[in-house]
Amino acid sequence: MDLPQTPSFRLDGKRALVAGASSGIGLGAAVALARAGAEVTLAARRAAPLTELRDALAAEGCAVIAAPLDVADIEAAAGFVASAGPFDVLVNAAGLARHSPATETTAADYDAVYAVNTRGAYFLAQAVAKGLIAAGRPGSIITISSQMGHVGGIDRAVYAATKHATEGMTKSMAIEWGPHGIRVNTLCPTFIRTPLTEPTFANPERLAWIEGKIKLGRTGTVEDIMGPVLFLASDASALVTGTALLVDGGWTAD
Repeated sequence: MDLPQTPSFRLDGKRALVAGASSGIGLGAAVALARAGAEVTLAARRAAPLTELRDALAAEGCAVIAAPLDVADIEAAAGFVASAGPFDVLVNAAGLARHSPATETTAADYDAVYAVNTRGAYFLAQAVAKGLIAAGRPGSIITISSQMGHVGGIDRAVYAATKHATEGMTKSMAIEWGPHGIRVNTLCPTFIRTPLTEPTFANPERLAWIEGKIKLGRTGTVEDIMGPVLFLASDASALVTGTALLVDGGWTAD
């Protein structure tokens, strides 16, 4: 009997770019990809945390490069990808949140959140896809979206809007780039304990609301995201594109 072979989760020989790698989900993604054998370029605005992460991963024998980069500067980001790529894997984890009641949203906050979460993510994905297409190589583009790309939330009208937009652009990019072997997906976490979310968890009323919505009864950790990122980056998800992988503890189940 010829038994089927389990696809590999290894990324040996692959080059990955992780935007937003300096902390939180982006840091976890970078660690997961590097430990799976990819050469990982760590990108974020803050140079010091990138250097610290690079040195820690290099001490484990991982191949890593640190590259300070602001995804909101789309021209600079595109130039970097054109010169340093092509990248087989992109994890678009750079994100910004400025929460407020919808009646109090300022134009400045709206523009700032969109500049990173939607505009920056869109054009970074475009730059990576262009490099892959020119090189005739397949690839995997993963954008860290959110469960808020599928539901709404208190004080999160702008944030949810950017994530809903991310879901739409992902589906369209997957349709266009599928013939080139480029897969495009989102990973949609629930509330993950990171420096970005700590102010939310510090509010007892808001924390009770969150834990009441998560069916598994707990908030998420960065480790909860690392396996799903590796799945979407690797051949284990070779037929997965144009979709959202919800890592939400059952939040969106009802």
